[in-house]
Amino acid sequence: MKDIIETLRFSQGREFINLSAGNPVILPAVEQLWRECTAELLSSPEYGEVVCRYGSSQGYQPLIEAVVERFNRRYGLQLTERNVLVTPGSQSLYFLAANALGGYSTNGTLKQIVLPLSPDYTGYGGVTLIPEALKAYRPRLDVDESAHRFKYRPDFQQLEIDETTGFVLFSRPCNPTGNVLTDEEVHKIAAIASTHNVPVFVDSAYAPPFPCLNFTQMQPIFGDTIVHCMSLSKAGLPGERVGIAIGPEAIIQALEAFLTNLCLHSSRYGQAIAARAIRSGRLETISETIIRPYYQQKFTVLETALDAAMPADRPWYLHRGEGAIFAWLWLKDLPITDQEFYQRVKEKDVIIVPGSPFFPGLEGDWKHTRECFRISLTASDEALRTAMYRLAEVVTQVYD
Repeated sequence: MKDIIETLRFSQGREFINLSAGNPVILPAVEQLWRECTAELLSSPEYGEVVCRYGSSQGYQPLIEAVVERFNRRYGLQLTERNVLVTPGSQSLYFLAANALGGYSTNGTLKQIVLPLSPDYTGYGGVTLIPEALKAYRPRLDVDESAHRFKYRPDFQQLEIDETTGFVLFSRPCNPTGNVLTDEEVHKIAAIASTHNVPVFVDSAYAPPFPCLNFTQMQPIFGDTIVHCMSLSKAGLPGERVGIAIGPEAIIQALEAFLTNLCLHSSRYGQAIAARAIRSGRLETISETIIRPYYQQKFTVLETALDAAMPADRPWYLHRGEGAIFAWLWLKDLPITDQEFYQRVKEKDVIIVPGSPFFPGLEGDWKHTRECFRISLTASDEALRTAMYRLAEVVTQVYD
């Protein structure tokens, strides 16, 4: 990312198509929702209490109540306020969990953080203060050669979850690949973990009910050992850093204690406007009718352009577009590394992200980790089409 920032800063008049961004697009209807919620807060008598006072480490009470009410109603749950924790963004949740539940215990044993399906979010590589605690597993590759498509699936013959596991962690939908583990796969992972009383943290930053960035059918999975971790960042509120965890009371309490020592509590302003958007149902509606269709259409533009531009006789494969705001491209048997290919594409004034940083915790050498690329869906339709044709030119040159 440092190289990308410097490339853009010192571009000397060159116009790059930047497909590296993780920032969501500012959609007018989404921005308007947050403007309206802000206006409501400003005109309410609670404004001073929200911004001029400290609050509970667990979170802003009206937001917690709104989450409990909406999730109980939508998913038929029986949550109480004790099942919810608000944090400064969902990534901080994994830092709390990694250092409360993972790492070395008082008797010297190592509690591992298991990533059951690699690649996954690159940020997981920095959540633990004990690097050796992170362990990821290679996936099975389900490849459709004629269609130039593929999908990662968990390899349950390899996956080990036992008494040495602190917790399990995966994103669904997945950043960077857009992969969505099936309901059956999630239930299977949770069942294995539950036999050893191991918590399963599901990173739902792109999941329903908000921001609802799933392009395939999926349901959030809840259970006695599952911690459902949401974020409002891709629902248009990344600047306020609001993460929400729903899970068993004992785990929520442990994370809350850690959060109290770390930073006391998340931004109360962000929580207060989020409470209004969630309680009214407006955030769910915007997610389903504005946010999801926007990015789903962007993926269609990208895959249509790739199908038209890429050489049919080269082993390129696009991961099935099942959600999130990225596409994931695999160039099998790529003659150069992903870092070198990234530089070649930059020469065409296009920036994509090399895939190798998205395999944290994976042991051993696997050439596949140097053959993949993350492509953001946040550009305009025209820019996406142009970039895919330029990328295809580089593919042809490199393989030839």
